[in-house]
Amino acid sequence: MNDVVGTDGGKLAHATLENADYLPGRRSFFKYRDLGVTRATGGKMRAQVTTATQGMGEPTGWHYHLCEQQFVYLLKGWVDLEFEDGTEVRLKPGESLMIPGGMRHNETGTADELELLEVSVPSEMKTVACDPPAGMK
Repeated sequence: MNDVVGTDGGKLAHATLENADYLPGRRSFFKYRDLGVTRATGGKMRAQVTTATQGMGEPTGWHYHLCEQQFVYLLKGWVDLEFEDGTEVRLKPGESLMIPGGMRHNETGTADELELLEVSVPSEMKTVACDPPAGMK
């Protein structure tokens, strides 16, 4: 596991390619590499690198996350998303999204090779399936 050192006021988490473990995650077609932030913050925040093991065959379906915030920074590939307000985004390398907790969205496609950094506050982020917004599929 990642090297974590610190005091009662906080901990330093140092993740490397050798010590950052893969953990189970929300989607079977993604691999999730834990960066040790959950442990270092006592669950206040989570950071992970998500890698596609294959492109998405079909949209994830409309859903939202039970969290305060979700931040995504794309490192490689692309991901298409649509949001409850009608916004459609193709996220490309070097671009980011901050998704407020509870905002309905749908991932509609990904590149076969995809890598992104995802941060959530707090660390536990549940996914809730929902109906699409009015007028959307």
